[in-house]
Amino acid sequence: MRRFPLLAAAAMLSLTTACEVNQTKEAEAPDVDVNASGGQLPEFDVDAKEVVVGTTEENVSVPDVDVKTKETTVKVPKVEVK
Repeated sequence: MRRFPLLAAAAMLSLTTACEVNQTKEAEAPDVDVNASGGQLPEFDVDAKEVVVGTTEENVSVPDVDVKTKETTVKVPKVEVK
């Protein structure tokens, strides 16, 4: 099961490196005229409350679970780039 992310990453890498990209047209930025004068930011009067953050110890019930695993064969995607 741990091999699937590795295989998926390898497939994506092969797909992205298996193509050739050639620029066929140059890019051009648009012509823009900007006329702006200075503005003003709003002002606020804020009376904030004090927030006190800390920790304390509490007793809580937590499950005690034993997980058993076994290795099995499964079908995984196969990607070929030709």
